[in-house]
Amino acid sequence: MDTVKMMYERLKNATLKDNVKVNLRGWVRSNRNNGTIGFIDFNDGTAFLNVQLVYEKDKVANFSEIDKYRTGYAINVSGKVVLTEKSKQPFEVHIEEVEVINEADSDYPLQKKRHTFDYLREIAHLRPRTNTFLALHRVRSELTFAFHEFFHKNDFIYVHTPILTGNDAEGAGQVFTVVTDNKNPHQFFGKETSLTVSGQLHVEAFAQAFQKVYTFGPTFRAEASNTSRHAAEFWMLEPEMAFTDLNGNMDVIEASLKYAISHILKTCPDEMAFFNTHIEKGIIARLEKLVNSDFKKITYDEAIKVLEKAQACGVKFSNNEIHWGMDLGSEHERYLCEKHVNGPLFVTNYPKDIKAFYMRLNDDGKTVAACDLLVPNIGELVGGSQREDRYDYLLRRMTDEGNIEDLEWYLDLRKYGGVQTSGFGIGFDRLLMYVTGITNIRDVQPFGRAYGTIKY
Repeated sequence: MDTVKMMYERLKNATLKDNVKVNLRGWVRSNRNNGTIGFIDFNDGTAFLNVQLVYEKDKVANFSEIDKYRTGYAINVSGKVVLTEKSKQPFEVHIEEVEVINEADSDYPLQKKRHTFDYLREIAHLRPRTNTFLALHRVRSELTFAFHEFFHKNDFIYVHTPILTGNDAEGAGQVFTVVTDNKNPHQFFGKETSLTVSGQLHVEAFAQAFQKVYTFGPTFRAEASNTSRHAAEFWMLEPEMAFTDLNGNMDVIEASLKYAISHILKTCPDEMAFFNTHIEKGIIARLEKLVNSDFKKITYDEAIKVLEKAQACGVKFSNNEIHWGMDLGSEHERYLCEKHVNGPLFVTNYPKDIKAFYMRLNDDGKTVAACDLLVPNIGELVGGSQREDRYDYLLRRMTDEGNIEDLEWYLDLRKYGGVQTSGFGIGFDRLLMYVTGITNIRDVQPFGRAYGTIKY
């Protein structure tokens, strides 16, 4: 069985020849004819681009039957390649035989027209068949592969951290509690259990044995937020490295992102061209600029001064109370990376009171060794930190925040040969938004999970 992908690869390598017989299985995207010759836009899912199938009245016995094939029909086609280098499409397949594998009912909700994202969200089980989602999920797959390849090449161990946990890594309390059918949360595990908000604490344990590790899987946040950037279920990529400080951590963030984005620009040219044309003009140039740029660094102190100066010069922020100790909003983050440096920017050394308990306290006693990577068009893309490796400091912080219970094991990591570690987290779905230009997180997920609704 041949595939559309194989045919385009042969075309690229100049090995696709005229009159070569091929056999394809896939789906009708559209069908039209003028009475004597017909054209089917055909896709088999192996490539983003379609292939044009040609059927002629005097060359196929069932011309009138083929004419009735509607969008969505699954068909098996035998035919010959005809090179058409001077046409819009470089080749087409002239049908010799075709059979229907399965029909599509006349109420098939996808037709050859542009459908809104809102409409497609209501038929998420069918939207992978559209151009946008065919492109998106191939990019998602290749981006996933690129990160795995990067970490494998750099001797990281892939760890599957638990989804069910008794620990809230962020301490925010926005968790989904797990219950059995009788609604008793304590019966099954003997204690309250929730869906994980992060695999970080668990993967830290493996960093103390393997040095370089990462976890990549679903995480959950019970935020009653209905914005385009929030989801109840999303995937997180979380590396952790022993004997690594904050600067080494930022080096890996930069290198891994550049590797992964370079990979999709190379392996998904048709998909990225589609996004560049139909979703966000200039997205390829923006990503190429990121890959070729040096990521700048400023401290949180410096960032606040930049924002105060901007405000004094007339820049309007919806949150006008710029002050040290505030948590930066998206508008502040975007100003810093888009206007102040016009590119990717690390902000480091945040106030300890707005960051998690596990981050290493700096010598000033008021900031922690944390970093956020800010990128144009989206703001924060990656968050990371050097972890607090000093037992007494960590114990004091956990005591102050009242979250020692059930995390005694985490303290043990500092008692028994524990070393300095650093790590970071990339919200994979938000990264997909960044590299495709799609603006709603529910549209970059196969089946979005958001506050207020669950259909699938």
